[in-house]
Amino acid sequence: MKITKLIFSIMLLFLIIWSCSRKEANEVVVYTSEDQLFSEPILKDFEAETGIKIKALYDTEETKSTGVLNRLIAENARPQCDVFWSNDPVRPILLKNKGITTPYISQSAEGIPEKFIDPENHWTGFSARVRVIMYNTRLVAEKDVPKSIFDYTKSEWKNQTAIANPLFGTTTFHSAAWFVALGEEKAKHFFSRLKQNQVRIVSSNGETRHLVANGEVAFGLMDTDDAYMSIIEDKPVKMIYPDQDALGSLVVPNAVSLIKGGPNPGNGKKLIDYLLSRKVEAKLAKMECAQLPLHKGVELPDKIQSLDNIKSMDINYSEVARKLEEIQPFLKQWLGY
Repeated sequence: MKITKLIFSIMLLFLIIWSCSRKEANEVVVYTSEDQLFSEPILKDFEAETGIKIKALYDTEETKSTGVLNRLIAENARPQCDVFWSNDPVRPILLKNKGITTPYISQSAEGIPEKFIDPENHWTGFSARVRVIMYNTRLVAEKDVPKSIFDYTKSEWKNQTAIANPLFGTTTFHSAAWFVALGEEKAKHFFSRLKQNQVRIVSSNGETRHLVANGEVAFGLMDTDDAYMSIIEDKPVKMIYPDQDALGSLVVPNAVSLIKGGPNPGNGKKLIDYLLSRKVEAKLAKMECAQLPLHKGVELPDKIQSLDNIKSMDINYSEVARKLEEIQPFLKQWLGY
């Protein structure tokens, strides 16, 4: 009898210790590739409103999305992160395919269009940017304003355009989308024409916008947040949504995922609920990044168009993610790596 009680006591003690060890800390760990300038205020608001401490890791501009992505892959055996806030949906899809994320259905996602939600709920999109062409009004006459990505290949713009390195950030996402939308042959021909027309390859969308704003090139591809920042700074620039009569402009939603086996899954879900809320979409719309809400009916500043008024590329984000991995060797060869 005494031995039985002793065994029972030991088992009870073990269960208590195990239960305590499984208790979440009052914190949530988030890795994000969204610009720190815009993501940090949102995360601090969550911290202030909930009392849950935010521990954030931000990507750099030059290694946008790849830095935290590679860290999440490296930590797969012992996850240190709860939530991945990506500045596009492609990386969450890559993580899903590697078994690093876990499904979560948030009530805050109600009303977000289905095409921006993973069918198996491994990621959910919110607040989008759009890929645009920004041009310098002192270098480009109104009659010559580029209307399409294919204007990059016109002889009159030789050595007068810029594009961010297609191995990083939203440019690699855009490149993969071209391969999906155009087909491999036409996409490779387009890249060949870009090189022939001496497009300038720079480190980031931020550098592209500075080159255009300063008049070092006539126009460049970037995200709406980059273009809006130059417009706010009263630079001699304007932006257009390219290919509105055919291919469409690429819509780039943020995407948020719950990491499988993260240390604070409960708090991770609370953060996801917060990020997907209309309140956060309204905040991101009013910031300098001027992101476009995916929920309908969110109040917009005058400077922002509704997504309903923009023709977007008709793509499947999962297909783009697969293509992104496939074209890496081609892009490296094209860059001369």
